[in-house]
Parts: sequence; C-alpha cells; structure tokens
Amino acid sequence: MIIEKIVTNIKELDPSELESRHKEKVYLESAHLVKRIQRVETDHGRELGIRLKDNKDLKAGDILFMDDENIIIIDVLSDDLIIISPRSMHEMGTIAHQLGNRHLPAQFEEGDMLVQYDYLVEELLQELDIPFKREERKVEQAFRHIGHSHD
Repeated sequence: MIIEKIVTNIKELDPSELESRHKEKVYLESAHLVKRIQRVETDHGRELGIRLKDNKDLKAGDILFMDDENIIIIDVLSDDLIIISPRSMHEMGTIAHQLGNRHLPAQFEEGDMLVQYDYLVEELLQELDIPFKREERKVEQAFRHIGHSHD
C-alpha cells in the first residue's frame, strides 16, 4: 500500500471513531517525520510506502489510512532530550542565543525549551547554572533545522 496523503489526525476524530476500528501503529523516530518518501512497517507487520504529495511533515497522531474497520496511525519513538527550564527572561535569552549560534533546533512546551541531547549543551547549561533535566520523551513533531547561512 502506498500512502500519498494524511487522512487527518486523531485529535480531529471523535473518540467513538477510534474505538470501533482495528488500530495499527507506525513507530517513527522524530527525525523521520520530515521524510516525505519512506518505507515503513506497522506494529502488526504490514509494510507501507509513504510518498507524500504535500510538502508537510508528519506528526504524532497522523492517520495514514482509515476505512470502516481499520486505522493506521503515526506514533513517535522517544527522544533523548534536554528539558531546559529557565527561571527568567534573561536566562531564556542567554540560552536561546547560545543555542541559536550553534544552529541547534529547539521546541517549546509550556515554559520549557526542548533540545535533543548533546553533552556540550549539557556542559553549557551547567556552566551557566540554568536549570535542566535529561529525559526520554516523545515529541509530536520533528526537530527541524532552519535554513540559514552566514554571508
């Protein structure tokens, strides 16, 4: 089966629509959410080809296939993350500037900044005395680098 578009996301479905269907999941690393063409396998052993026509990243909960009896959903494997919890706008600005200079992609959840684990970032946070913790956590979308050049 070739998947060329996302049907919807489970957040958009009524819970009763999920209960009545046989569910299969495709587990992806967050880095693979940006790949428009890939071969994947569901947790039930069904092989799928993904060839998305839209230039849009996959997200956790995206539905690849749905009929009256079955549904195939994207799920994301946990990432090794650093969860940064700055205490002030000054700390947020300081660490955002430092990580921006390294072109390190980040995501934000509530008051926290999430970055993929890097021992150099861990050392920097310790040196700057900015609160953080290391945690395995699922993210809904890929860590995406923003294109930029220093001309």
